[in-house]
Amino acid sequence: MSDLSDQSPEAPAPRPAETFEEAEDALLSRWPEHKLEPSLDRIRAFTEILGDPQTAYRSVHLTGTNGKTSTARMIEALLRALDLRTGRFTSPHLERMSERIVIDGEPLDDETFVQAFNDIAPYTHLVDADQPYPLSFFETIVAMAYAAFADAPVDVAVVEVGMGGAWDATNVIDADVAVVLPISVDHASYLGDTPAAIAEEKAGIIKAGSTVVSAAQEPDVAAVIADRVAEVGATLVREGVDFGVASRAAAVGGQVVTLRGLRGVYEEVFLPLFGAHQAQNAAVALAAVEALAGEQPLDDELVREAFASVASPGRLEIVRRSPTVILDAAHNPHGAEATAAALEDSFQLDPVIGVIGVMGDKDAEGLLAAFEPHLAHVVCTQSTSDRALPAADLARIAVEVFGEDRVTVEPRLIDAIEQAATLAEAGEALTSSLSSGAVLVTGSIVTVGEARTLLKGRSA
Repeated sequence: MSDLSDQSPEAPAPRPAETFEEAEDALLSRWPEHKLEPSLDRIRAFTEILGDPQTAYRSVHLTGTNGKTSTARMIEALLRALDLRTGRFTSPHLERMSERIVIDGEPLDDETFVQAFNDIAPYTHLVDADQPYPLSFFETIVAMAYAAFADAPVDVAVVEVGMGGAWDATNVIDADVAVVLPISVDHASYLGDTPAAIAEEKAGIIKAGSTVVSAAQEPDVAAVIADRVAEVGATLVREGVDFGVASRAAAVGGQVVTLRGLRGVYEEVFLPLFGAHQAQNAAVALAAVEALAGEQPLDDELVREAFASVASPGRLEIVRRSPTVILDAAHNPHGAEATAAALEDSFQLDPVIGVIGVMGDKDAEGLLAAFEPHLAHVVCTQSTSDRALPAADLARIAVEVFGEDRVTVEPRLIDAIEQAATLAEAGEALTSSLSSGAVLVTGSIVTVGEARTLLKGRSA
């Protein structure tokens, strides 16, 4: 499973960073996130040198294929409503690296980010010198987050895995609550090519004595999770059995849900996010916080206020009107299906023009097939990442799914968005319905992050 070459690059000699850009460059000089050597040896050695900061607070650890970041944000909001100081680690970031490390609901500012980096940087080479491979970017920023949370200090850390579970660098934490969101196929070259095989890896975050909060899963996945729970002596609660969504209805700006938690029923909760999948994420988040908080139900008003405050940038996020432009970070078929269902459920949009840019290691055909019934046309593009699938290559796949007349190629993202907006407006003028045309930018988190930066800049 190793994706590292035999010749490991020498990381630059450690020196204090003076600016955010210097700290960012130093982190990025290490092995990138998509290069993996499945071992916890380096991160364990690093956190041990740092004094095992991840043991200084309680924690909630999230894995699954989709929904981790949105659910982590909901858990964070509920914990903060309980007057607990929180740290949140999520990945990857949309626009700026500091988004990954959040304390009290706010990303580290530049000065604090630089300080957090400088606190751990002198120790990186001690680990590098003692290991077959140097610390990766992801291992380094995980340790940086754990140390920053201990220094704050936080009461609870909410931690999203980077990939998988068992050998993910975040897994040096022994969480009080392990959250397993829906599992499907993604990162198949690393995790396995069936949901059950992937579940074996993701279930590695489940530790002895923890409470496991599982979203609804396919039977073979559920069996893997149950086996792991029994093996280590954890406690399992399941969506649809122990908690769940009792009802939901679309509302302006989101939806209104009634949630059946572990300790009580919470009615008429406004959630400013779209789609049935976000209602399910909310149920999981609620159960996770109830499991952490104790035996008593949470205060109804506290729950309502917390959920009403939740935002999840880049997840069915409306960033422009006339025509409507929606950003969504769906990057695999399972995520695309949830996004497509939410478009039908929560919006009156016709036609919807897709702007899609994917990474080269993703199931582009499966993602396109999930969107095909819902998009009138697709503009194939690419992000600036060196991992991006070239727009022309994506277009060749798209033609097989959509047909030649429904596919356009625009390699530059801003040109693709403008072309899609033109198509949306033209299509809207031809329809006699009350619906409005829209643009959906999707396919990868990097594509969505770059679109968000571009569109915010144009608006300004």
